[in-house]
Amino acid sequence: MLVYTIKELCRTCYTCVRECPAKAIRIVGGQAEVIVERCIACGNCTKVCSQGAKVFLNTTDRVLKLLEEEKKVAALIAPSFPAEFFDYPDHQTIVGMIRAIGFEYVTEVSFGADIVAGRYRQLVNESKEYYITSDCPSIVNYIRFYHPALADNLAPIVSPMVAMSRVIHRKYGNDTKTVFIGPCVAKKAESSEIDEAITFTELRELLSKLGITPSNTAPSDFDPPVGGRGAIFPVTRGLLQTANINDDAITGNIIAAEGRIGFQEALKEFEAGLITKQHVELLCCEGCIMGPGLSKSGKQYSRRASVSSYASNKMSLLDQEKWKQEVEAYSDLDLSVRHRAEDNRFVIPEEKDINEILISMGKITKKDQLDCGACGYESCVEHAIAIKKGLAEVEMCLPYTIEKLHKSVKDLALSNEKLSSMRQALKQSEKLAHMGQLSAGIAHELNNPLGVVIMYSNILLDECKPDDPLREDLKLVVEQAGRCKKIVAGLLNFARKNQVNHQIVNLNELIAHSLESLIVPGTITITVSDKTTNPDAMMDSEQMMQVITNLVKNAIDAMPSGGEIRIILEDSLSDVSITISDSGSGIKDENKSKIFEPFFTTKGLGHGTGLGLATAYGIVKMHKGQIKVESNTDTSRGPTGTSFKIVLPRRKE
Repeated sequence: MLVYTIKELCRTCYTCVRECPAKAIRIVGGQAEVIVERCIACGNCTKVCSQGAKVFLNTTDRVLKLLEEEKKVAALIAPSFPAEFFDYPDHQTIVGMIRAIGFEYVTEVSFGADIVAGRYRQLVNESKEYYITSDCPSIVNYIRFYHPALADNLAPIVSPMVAMSRVIHRKYGNDTKTVFIGPCVAKKAESSEIDEAITFTELRELLSKLGITPSNTAPSDFDPPVGGRGAIFPVTRGLLQTANINDDAITGNIIAAEGRIGFQEALKEFEAGLITKQHVELLCCEGCIMGPGLSKSGKQYSRRASVSSYASNKMSLLDQEKWKQEVEAYSDLDLSVRHRAEDNRFVIPEEKDINEILISMGKITKKDQLDCGACGYESCVEHAIAIKKGLAEVEMCLPYTIEKLHKSVKDLALSNEKLSSMRQALKQSEKLAHMGQLSAGIAHELNNPLGVVIMYSNILLDECKPDDPLREDLKLVVEQAGRCKKIVAGLLNFARKNQVNHQIVNLNELIAHSLESLIVPGTITITVSDKTTNPDAMMDSEQMMQVITNLVKNAIDAMPSGGEIRIILEDSLSDVSITISDSGSGIKDENKSKIFEPFFTTKGLGHGTGLGLATAYGIVKMHKGQIKVESNTDTSRGPTGTSFKIVLPRRKE
């Protein structure tokens, strides 16, 4: 997976949905997930996510491993490098630093751009067909997946990166390994001919990690063959300029489009036959100088100026005759490629299904469809289709959510009976909330002095001689201070108001993961009985694991001489339930009403804080569920033991 989500950073803004040209983002439980099989690795989502929740795969460790294992490794530097490393005095500085990482060769992909541009110019001049450029891997993926009928229109020429790899293998031997360094995430998976690929930001990270700076490295120049006009390749219309192709608006036969909106519109018109007798140059970004693998602080036009300045200076110093000889030497190099279609388009749902979803959001007439784009989709119909396909949620519609909120507030204000019922239902939760506030205050005040006690008591114990009579006293202090730390941690955990991160969870897997984290004595057996027809439900897996482990721990403690724990999973159309029963000593009748109260415990001194069941109660209530207990301590009424039953709604309310 090249691009993925750090879930705890996702803030449900839908910006990534809006910016993803492939609509490869699925919203589940209010959080954005990347759909791997639909992703074209353009990296747009990583550029626009203000919270840093969207990231791409870091491959610097793999590059270091390759350098350790192989003697001949060539770095292939993308021609957009001046846009990133404008803070260095000249290109020799950064080349010397890259060489210091351990690369045997440091070459510039602009030479690959030169020979690719030559082949493209030849294709344009000689062919009767009209082509779409194929140097941007994200564009190639997009066409293969979402415009498969145009796959044959992709120019059958490899990208400059692959072309340069083939040049390197011919010049320095097939045993030479290649590492591409550039601005693009999609390059990491473009071709098996490249051994590894990292971005410019990863290169900066690597240089920093290894302590390589301009002051401790010697400047160096690129290894041959050196590039020429290909240095201008990464800017808009760079291919046309490199190839010296006429792109005049009147006499030329080339159309160039870039960026998420521009390239999609150009493809739609090309496929519809609105663009005829013209070739199309497409870039997923606003030129490669704005790729996701560059530092986010850079500006488009200053970057373009840096690339242009480098290209201009390069051309003024270039030995034209030697360069032509180099190009001629590779004139017979195979640069062909075939782009295979892989249709990933969705089948459009029937109109009646779309209308049903629109009506459920209050969009009964065309006038109700505002097409505001707040959900991340360009129209209400597209949003409805995404909901039908399981990519989106109804709550993503801002007007619908606001209207629903207003209605809820109005209904709440008008229903005194409902308010009274809510007060009764919230009585226990309010009590827990007050206790939570008190707990948080106590824990906050205790943490700092307790930390000092723990630190110094451990220091004194370490310094105390084994035969010192004070050693046992110090061990007691350390032990009890540690117990205090656990109590404070329990207070903070109880006081914390967690949000529920709903996601689809398999109950069997949830139980299995929960039991893995527990130490179960050999005298106790645990059996799990799955009676569900569908074990999947929406819940916060981390929080529910905490509930289950607390209940199982209590069951184990209730059976010091051994026994059996039974876990039963059941479900209905709208609910799922988890029952945890033990054959232990049971709970006395007078204690049943207190067990969910904070700090109430029947365990001996030093064996529990009385916060486990209170925390479990709070988590279940945050899930809009119920937790019930049945217990027997009287042997005359049958076997003793306790049974907790948790009932949760299958879907997020």
